[in-house]
Amino acid sequence: MVRRLREGVWLLELGLVPPFMSNAYLVDGSALDGESDGLTLVDTGLWWNEPPIADELDGVGYDPEDVDRVLVTHYDLDHVGGLNRLAPEFDGPVYVGREDLALLAGGTDPPLFHHKGLFHRASRQLSRLPDVDWRPLSEGDTVAGFTAYHTPGHNPGHLAYYHEAASTAFLGDLVWEEDGALTTPFWGDSYDMGRLRESVRGLASRMPAFDVAAMGHGDPLLAGGSDALRALAASV
Repeated sequence: MVRRLREGVWLLELGLVPPFMSNAYLVDGSALDGESDGLTLVDTGLWWNEPPIADELDGVGYDPEDVDRVLVTHYDLDHVGGLNRLAPEFDGPVYVGREDLALLAGGTDPPLFHHKGLFHRASRQLSRLPDVDWRPLSEGDTVAGFTAYHTPGHNPGHLAYYHEAASTAFLGDLVWEEDGALTTPFWGDSYDMGRLRESVRGLASRMPAFDVAAMGHGDPLLAGGSDALRALAASV
């Protein structure tokens, strides 16, 4: 189901039922600031969703080939798997945190005796991603109006993205939404909860104020997003 969050920003609700649901977001740069930044998709859901991601894009009036770029918050199958449903029609660049690019491309072997490390080792064998133009991002890098913030803990290369014109922070799995507030993810789905909590506190202190908190799981907060992030930071 597609939901318009504000001018130029849409939520694409992917998956079946919780916890097998995740959020993707479509941002039309030209609708926000009048510049020709084109269409940016933030995350892509699983390799199989109902409704499919192409149908969700169609609900906004676009096809996969209309998407100019994809920003990935982190390498987990419920955030990158949908690339298999976009390619080959989508042939633009896919941006991901430098450390997570090493994970998905095999440049780094995740720890074998770690619950999520073992999961990622299995993911690389069982779910092949399409041959796309992967590009690494680091803290402070900018792409089409988005600024990347390195927020490790859930994954080593997890990124959050801030878009000033949209007054929106795309937070991936740094936080989840629960009962209208922000919370940290389940420990079993993260590499290092201590580092994740540090990332929450660090992001709350260095990201500019924003209205919309757009997370990977749960209902986006449409107002007071930075206040909610600071409240979580004060409690972890």
